[in-house]
Amino acid sequence: MTPEVISFFDHATNTISYVVRDPEGRNCAIIDSVLDFDYASGRTDTASADAIIKFVKEQKLIVEWLLESHVHADHLSAAPYLQTALGGQIGIGAQITTIQETFGKVFNEGTEFQRDGSQFDALFQQGDSFHIGQMRVDVLHTPGHTPACMTYVVGDAAFVGDTLFMPDFGTARCDFPGGSSEQLFKSIQKILTFPDETRIFVGHDYKAPGRDEYAWETTVRAQKQRNIHIGGAASVQEFVSMRDQRDAKLSMPRLIVPSLQVNMRGGRMPPADDSGNVYLKVPVNKL
Repeated sequence: MTPEVISFFDHATNTISYVVRDPEGRNCAIIDSVLDFDYASGRTDTASADAIIKFVKEQKLIVEWLLESHVHADHLSAAPYLQTALGGQIGIGAQITTIQETFGKVFNEGTEFQRDGSQFDALFQQGDSFHIGQMRVDVLHTPGHTPACMTYVVGDAAFVGDTLFMPDFGTARCDFPGGSSEQLFKSIQKILTFPDETRIFVGHDYKAPGRDEYAWETTVRAQKQRNIHIGGAASVQEFVSMRDQRDAKLSMPRLIVPSLQVNMRGGRMPPADDSGNVYLKVPVNKL
């Protein structure tokens, strides 16, 4: 089956959110939504999510799933906001508990912060499947960028999150806590076993040098032939050396501090204080 895929590009974070629709009906899923956040003022905005809501309502779609490919470090998830407006279950990889353990300590969350993934409606394991209308979705655990990264395979389409970028931009960083360039290489090899014509939808695009337009759809064939990090016959040793050296020169994502605190809670803010005020913490010398 070939799902209908509608893309929403967020220029502030270079994130692509997807509405994945059953072509035989009105059922759909939303993958990797964005809650707008201005770090300087600490203010949120829902313009990006509202564009998706508008589209879904205009098309009279039925949202079954709000899927996260992983705990994003570069944008906040709008999944709870979309769930209130449109319904659907929020799903993520079961290894979210590893992320919660790691960053619960980094942000000194204390015992009141549950580290069991209970903030989500569904936790997926390697090999799980579910449906969007009549479309079967197969879940592939693809760690490396983070321990909890998942790829969602829907018919001839694979939604890979941050595991792969467009062929001319390469692959994801692996230097966050729990990341591993060797694991990422192995995860990418799983994806590259799909049929060559499989459509790959990436989680971000930054326009590689020499390219004028943003892009986010490619194929397994194009990745195998032209990906600048893993195309051709790159060995695991060559990839790990390249990736680790490259990651050592990267700065932290601009929104990593608010993103991790919110996204490990399923897209929800930390609990408000007795006056109803919400605060985010900034750990010093921890990231």
